[in-house]
Amino acid sequence: MIGVVLVDDEELVRAGLRAILDAEPDIEVRGEGADGSEVPGLVRRHRPDVVLMDVRMPDVDGLAATRHLVSTMPEPPRVLVLTTFGNDGYVYDALAAGATGFLLKRARPVEIVQAVRTVAAGESLLFPVAVRDLVATRGRCGGDALRGAGLTDREGEVLRWVARGLSNAEIARELVLGVETVKTHVGNVLAKLDARDRTQAVVRAYESGFIDPFRPAD
Repeated sequence: MIGVVLVDDEELVRAGLRAILDAEPDIEVRGEGADGSEVPGLVRRHRPDVVLMDVRMPDVDGLAATRHLVSTMPEPPRVLVLTTFGNDGYVYDALAAGATGFLLKRARPVEIVQAVRTVAAGESLLFPVAVRDLVATRGRCGGDALRGAGLTDREGEVLRWVARGLSNAEIARELVLGVETVKTHVGNVLAKLDARDRTQAVVRAYESGFIDPFRPAD
């Protein structure tokens, strides 16, 4: 069962999300809040796997709440930020701060459910093209700033496939490797980049110039 907490200052939005998610047999909404200031208490009480959080709220916004969770909790839940516009600068900052993905408020119910499941599983990147486009519009560092991370050639190759949104099993098929071997490579990449998850690793790869967001996938 995937536990979810909803945080949005619009009660109607929360009600709609609850109705969609509670209808699924493998998802349960455990709590709700109207502001980012409520997030720490909600997470401590309900221990959710995923927090769906509005990026813009009147007191404490989703960006500040995400930073607080990631910096203060040893095992914070996955954060899926809600936004009206996909190119919102707040979304980019939230991803860089540790959010696992974002979801447009106009998304269809099936997309919302899929996003929660994808984020909870953590083995593939949610909306990889959207993440690439966000970084492309926000600017990059010159050169390869990840050179000092000490990625092996194989780890770099795996990171590029992760950036395309492939799961461990899909990467294993592409590289003719065992799934456990790929899982080990992904873990090494996250550790060397000091990244919480795949999304943060990909954002850093794009920002640094290790992967060019303007270059189409081969």
